Amino acid sequence: MSEFDVSAVDLSGILNKDAEEKAKQLPDPSTYYILTVVPEAMEEYADSDSGIIKSSQTMHYEEVLTPVLFVVKMGPDCFADKTRFPSGPSCKQGDFVIVRPNSGTRLKIHGREFRIIADTSVEAVVQDPRGISRRSEEHTSELQSLRHLVC
Repeated sequence: MSEFDVSAVDLSGILNKDAEEKAKQLPDPSTYYILTVVPEAMEEYADSDSGIIKSSQTMHYEEVLTPVLFVVKMGPDCFADKTRFPSGPSCKQGDFVIVRPNSGTRLKIHGREFRIIADTSVEAVVQDPRGISRRSEEHTSELQSLRHLVC
């Protein structure tokens, strides 16, 4: 199998544009889908007074597995089903939402991670997402050991 020739694709016309032009390149979600962006992980641990810096691998895991997303665009049919959403829309453009980790279709646009999620993936809206993180593996193993004591 021959290798792909990267030089055959010229991206300079896209990558050298200003922020406004790049924003026009964001996909418009169709039907009941929502375009979200993953907030960037903080470089320091929030509960650390000593300024301990996270490793790049830790920051990557936090961004990939984050339960917090920022709503950028909404498809025309989002929350339109009155039987599924009798109280109306669960969120709006500009909200921070809570979803299950790894929800949606992951894509990178100009170095930022975006996700396209279904309207049914939104579990909550949060005003200030700082301090919200996925339950740690350490905590998960503690719960599993407690489950064995109960059973």
